[in-house]
Amino acid sequence: MRRLFPQAAARLALLALALPAIALAQGDLQPLPAVPPPPPEMAPFDAALEPQVTIKKRDNDTVEEFRVQGKLYMIKVTPPHGVPYYLIDNQGDGNFMRMETMDTRTRVPMWVIGTF
Repeated sequence: MRRLFPQAAARLALLALALPAIALAQGDLQPLPAVPPPPPEMAPFDAALEPQVTIKKRDNDTVEEFRVQGKLYMIKVTPPHGVPYYLIDNQGDGNFMRMETMDTRTRVPMWVIGTF
């Protein structure tokens, strides 16, 4: 059993020395092509599309107001003792609907395509 280890170590050393020689012998290795630039239609990062969050304290409640481009679309109210709830403007008309969690039902995507 003791003789097996030195023989295996010798074989591994020989293999380690032979691998670079095998790689150099191939000779047809080529460098990878350069990374292409991003497509021109990609818009740069627009900070105006990120939501702005305002945190306020009202009557021991913590109120977080979420706005995109200055328009309020969601309010999260966290009472000092209890579960937070959300007020969400689904239609964009200023009427908020109370939701206990964000995953209570399946909602159809409602994107604004154009306004007049």
